[in-house]
Amino acid sequence: MSIESAITELAPHFGDRLSQAESVREQHGHDEAHHRPRLPDAVIWPHSTEEVALVARTCNEHGCPIVPWGTGTSLEGHVIPVQGGISLDFTQMDKVLAVHSEDMDVVVQPGIQRIRLNEELRETGLFFPVDPGADASIGGMAATRASGTCAVRYGTMREAVLALEVVLADGRVIRTGSRARKSAAGYDLTKLFVGSEGTLGIITELTLRLHGVPEAVAAATCAFEAMEDAVNTVIETIQMGVPIARIELLDALSIKGFNGHAGYDMPELPTLFLEFQGSEAGVAEQSETVGVIAEEHRGRGFEWTTRPEERNRLWSARHNIFYAQQSLRPGAKGYVTDVCVPISRLAEAILETNEDLDASPLIAPLVGHVGDGNFHLALLIDPDDPAERSEAERVGARISERAIRLGGTVTGEHGVGLGKRKFMEAEHGEAWAVMGEIKRTLDPRGILNPGKIVPGN
Repeated sequence: MSIESAITELAPHFGDRLSQAESVREQHGHDEAHHRPRLPDAVIWPHSTEEVALVARTCNEHGCPIVPWGTGTSLEGHVIPVQGGISLDFTQMDKVLAVHSEDMDVVVQPGIQRIRLNEELRETGLFFPVDPGADASIGGMAATRASGTCAVRYGTMREAVLALEVVLADGRVIRTGSRARKSAAGYDLTKLFVGSEGTLGIITELTLRLHGVPEAVAAATCAFEAMEDAVNTVIETIQMGVPIARIELLDALSIKGFNGHAGYDMPELPTLFLEFQGSEAGVAEQSETVGVIAEEHRGRGFEWTTRPEERNRLWSARHNIFYAQQSLRPGAKGYVTDVCVPISRLAEAILETNEDLDASPLIAPLVGHVGDGNFHLALLIDPDDPAERSEAERVGARISERAIRLGGTVTGEHGVGLGKRKFMEAEHGEAWAVMGEIKRTLDPRGILNPGKIVPGN
């Protein structure tokens, strides 16, 4: 491996868009969570697919690792360059290339962030619904198969991405998929690269499915004395086929952090945050139906509003819940984990997890996109305390093992990265080895985000 020789060869092509400054490298050496930083040897800001292909060809020749970078909002160490090399920062490839309003799709570069994308779409009457909370880059969202608060109605990045342009490890540029809404032509390579976390190829262009902006939107909250009642409200709502747009669960600890961080005064109880979208009549009907279900499960204070300023304030605060949770223990880092289980096993998974938390000395608020069986924990630890880190790993392992036992997955949306790699064999069995074979076929020198997802490098 000759990282320095690759950097030396690339430097004349990029000028001041290649940096080895320590402060820049430090920015690209960590994500939002607890994983230990590792600095890249250099950072490059490409402006085109051709430049990305040049970087890939050069790095492949010299055996230099490449780690794609979006905004650094990941939570499982995806962007940490564990073997050094080049961090490929896509923040300057952030354009909307084409909007096809009649076909309800858009073509974008990977560096554009989701909030700005929707701002640029506003006049079309269309929007991009995948909303992981953080203002992540679209390329990063595709690479991690992101989802978030709206997935229960609109699906995840798996459903949202119609086509891709991808640079392979050897510099070849391929296109996967098309703007057609369905195809039976060959292997579905688009789905292969969505969720591959930069280990199989580097995404340089995306074609995305859009949706019409709903006529009416209402938001609601409802508190419950018992977590089981909140979860059962969710299960019954989904099983009754209510077309709810968002249904989020915050436990009492999360509400405590939420109140302090966002200036609310909600009861410190398990609480559902809900959103309804559709026609005015449809939204009213959905809200009333869920209100009745919540009341049957001893819900308290079910209140809904269509006022945009109230809705926006509520969801803005919800999107900042990770920081609100961390405020419960200033100076701590969140050892974060997420799992996803079949909706019928959700109550069992959360209640057993609460038993683990009751027996642990750690503060660990819970929040979930529970409409699709997905929930998250932030175990608040001193990252320099080996005992606390060990306890967080123990609790996290129990939660992951439980999810597998209940027919679920060790990560519903955070992705694998570094944090969940150790559970991949338990979840996938021999299929994990097949993933490694695909990786070695497309990236035989192991330069693309090494040390992530698959066995081996």
